[in-house]
Amino acid sequence: MNILIIGSGGREHALAWKIAQSPNCTQLFIAPGNPGTALCGINVALQINDFEGLKKFSLDNDISMIVVGPEAPLVDGITDAFKSDDTKHIHVLGPSAYAAQLEGSKAFAKQFMQKYNIPTAAYLEVSQENIDEGMSFLDTLSGPYVLKADGLAAGKGVLIVDKVETAKENLAEMLNGQFGKASEKVVIETFLDGIEFSVFALTDGKDFVILPEAKDYKRIGEGDTGLNTGGMGAVSPVPFIDDDMWQKVINTIVKPTIDGIHAEGMDYKGFVFFGLIKVGNDPFVIEYNCRMGDPETEVVFPRIESDIVTLFSDVFTGNLKNTQLQISQKSAATVMMVSGGYPGDFEKHKVISGADQVSSSIVFHSGTTQKDGNIVTNGGRVMAITTLHEDFKEAVKISLANADQIDYDGKNYRRDIGFDL
Repeated sequence: MNILIIGSGGREHALAWKIAQSPNCTQLFIAPGNPGTALCGINVALQINDFEGLKKFSLDNDISMIVVGPEAPLVDGITDAFKSDDTKHIHVLGPSAYAAQLEGSKAFAKQFMQKYNIPTAAYLEVSQENIDEGMSFLDTLSGPYVLKADGLAAGKGVLIVDKVETAKENLAEMLNGQFGKASEKVVIETFLDGIEFSVFALTDGKDFVILPEAKDYKRIGEGDTGLNTGGMGAVSPVPFIDDDMWQKVINTIVKPTIDGIHAEGMDYKGFVFFGLIKVGNDPFVIEYNCRMGDPETEVVFPRIESDIVTLFSDVFTGNLKNTQLQISQKSAATVMMVSGGYPGDFEKHKVISGADQVSSSIVFHSGTTQKDGNIVTNGGRVMAITTLHEDFKEAVKISLANADQIDYDGKNYRRDIGFDL
């Protein structure tokens, strides 16, 4: 079959890399893609929110399946756009706009979790209408104080502060438009103290398959210091997730979530990303995402040994309940190379050299483009270097050695991925 991937980052390169290996993929397209995805298929000069352009392209090129990488087109309704008579035969791997509110609205997700008794932090929804109630709620907490913009804010809409006075100032600023429409409503949460990890399910809205879990590293600085980023690296599997914890995750979080999706009648055929935190010996949900994570995808998909196109097809044929996923026993570790200055201001179009010298690792392009015959930087996160090995610490070492081989002006990366495991 002909397949179209939507997106242009490291997640999409990892998806393209895996799909291109399938004998069931006749032709692979990526819109808009990057120089890395061009090694796996054909890049298409269409933007992720150009639904009409994507529909026309899909019809003209006999696309059978669309795999949506980022959250924005899902929240904006790309799955719904392909429900029209002329395109309803094209399967879109991703939830409807209504179901994507599990990521697109923190308040919607919290209400869902509360309704289906899924463990999460206590919370209060706040808007301008009940800002006084929000201020009073902050006074009842002991801190740190967690404030989340309700809508999508490009990963910047979560604030964690130590002082109640600062939290109140931040709440007022957010409601006054700090994150635009995304923070017209704010969710205040109690702080959960523990270690975070990520679990991924592929669902048809009723049945599900669990993919390999992962742990990513958000802070720019080693030892988990400094500003939050989109992710500086990841490892899979997660050593501290034992059989007892897995059973709790499945029984108290994953199954009740999928059952809730089914009970609500949601049109949900795609990934559910569970952002979890281990507090003591119990898992809690920090957030849902309606797509795969980045850089988690770069360690999850290299560990999947099953044919990925067959797996995705099972979502649409009703065969997911019979799917037996084959997972590598090896560990995967990815090190994200970023631009100098990231996650603050950074310059683009720095010439990249040495990527062709990498051995024993996979290079996934994230923020790159072509200019004057060279591969150059084009984003904050530039490349993810992924290694499979029997021991995850060795995998990290090999990825780091290969990161040393790649050069561009201002390159930066963490050298302690997996340090706390």
